[in-house]
This record gives sequence, structure tokens and C-alpha cells, in this order.
Amino acid sequence: MSFQGSPPARWRRSARCGASNGCVEVARLDDEAISVRDTEDTATRLAFGLGEWREFVRGVRDGRFDGR
Repeated sequence: MSFQGSPPARWRRSARCGASNGCVEVARLDDEAISVRDTEDTATRLAFGLGEWREFVRGVRDGRFDGR
């Protein structure tokens, strides 16, 4: 995916991060892509399609990644 010419991403992080810099940030790149980055390494970013992102969020809400 190429994001050249896109407006600057508006990065958000969870309020649960507090003052910690050990979190991830999420930004909507356009109508079809979401990007995720580590607050300690902002140069490295992952991009996901909206369908992939929605499936991930659904899995988080369902507890699929709780490690229990």
C-alpha cells in the first residue's frame, strides 16, 4: 500500500497508557486502511485493511488474545 499524498495521520493511544511510552498508537490512514505503531519506535508501522482491523478488534473484545 502506498500512502503518499495522504494527509498526516492522527495517531491515538489508549488512555490506559498514562504517562508510559510503552504503548501502541493507531491511526486511520484513509477510508480503507488503519496503521499501528509502537510509541517507542514510531518509524516502524503496520498497515491493515478495514476488514482485517475489524476482525482484530472483534477478537480483542471476545477475549481471544487474553492468554488464559
